[in-house]
Amino acid sequence: MYVCICNAVTEKMIRQAAAEGVRSLGELTRRTGCSGECGSCADLAEEVLRDAHRRPRVQFNLPLIAQAA
Repeated sequence: MYVCICNAVTEKMIRQAAAEGVRSLGELTRRTGCSGECGSCADLAEEVLRDAHRRPRVQFNLPLIAQAA
């Protein structure tokens, strides 16, 4: 889903930026351009950024199926 139409920033891009350490809207704007034009996406961008930091990262330790003895 596009969050910032002006700069073609998607929710996935915001979540990736959060995973790389972006913590604030200002940092997000500098990194992606999100909310750097008209600013109408600022509230949604901050919401996605907060949500990305709230959710625990899922880490899969493969193999998922134990080997038979």
